[in-house]
Amino acid sequence: MGEFPAEAAAALKAAESLCGPVTLTEISDRRGSAVWKAGGSEGAAAVKLGTGEAAEVTAREASVLERLPGHDVLVGRIDGGGVWYVTRWEEGPNTWQRFKSVRAGCASTRSEALASAVQVARAVADLHGLGWIHGDLQPAHAVHTADGVRLLDFAWSRQLGETPWTAFRGTMVHLTAPELATEITAGHQPVLTTFMSDVYALAASLWTAATGDWPLDYEAAGIDRKSAGPVALLEAIGERAVPLAHTEAWPELQQVLKDVLLADARDRPLATELADRLTALHEAGR
Repeated sequence: MGEFPAEAAAALKAAESLCGPVTLTEISDRRGSAVWKAGGSEGAAAVKLGTGEAAEVTAREASVLERLPGHDVLVGRIDGGGVWYVTRWEEGPNTWQRFKSVRAGCASTRSEALASAVQVARAVADLHGLGWIHGDLQPAHAVHTADGVRLLDFAWSRQLGETPWTAFRGTMVHLTAPELATEITAGHQPVLTTFMSDVYALAASLWTAATGDWPLDYEAAGIDRKSAGPVALLEAIGERAVPLAHTEAWPELQQVLKDVLLADARDRPLATELADRLTALHEAGR
């Protein structure tokens, strides 16, 4: 997106009201959704702008943040229908980054990485305890701050009992629970995320962070992941036609995660139960 858009000047003023005069650093810009880090003498804020089809998604995420405890958010609209919000910047490495040395083969850092996995699972369990489903758990969507794990990207979050969208076509395909994949490809809209689909995505995210690869072995299923397209991948995932990868980067952790990824939705552990299993693994020094 380049320079910060002039029509969103109110968002910049909102960030300055929190941080003082700011310097903007563009973090991402894809499919109509752009994020900047606004850093000033009094702290840092995240500025998110959604335009086109992303405007509705951005507005929905801002609404979630307004309702979740521990989140302060300023929201506004721009001419043409765009939506922006400003909230505090969460400082720290994400889960993918916390597992970097493990992926590099440094076994001595496994204890620290496993402690991070426990923290993420506890954060998801806490969110579920409030009656919220995240809906888009990924290795980059949990930040390990000095005050604990903070989850990010609530655009596809919903409170239990609510249906905040007319259609859900999935987020990161490779982390999508089979039952969601089945509903999406069957066209049964609105597809609703669940606590159990969150737990699947959590386990898949931890597998990916630990091994550096997706948990599913598309090649073994005769699928060219790069050319197949999301619909074909979701169909295969929904049919349980893609086996788990045979990567043995961290067998003890992967066994805990396999038990989640291979289970039917009704048999998966709750997030708090997965956290307990990861805690036991950590305490055993595995």
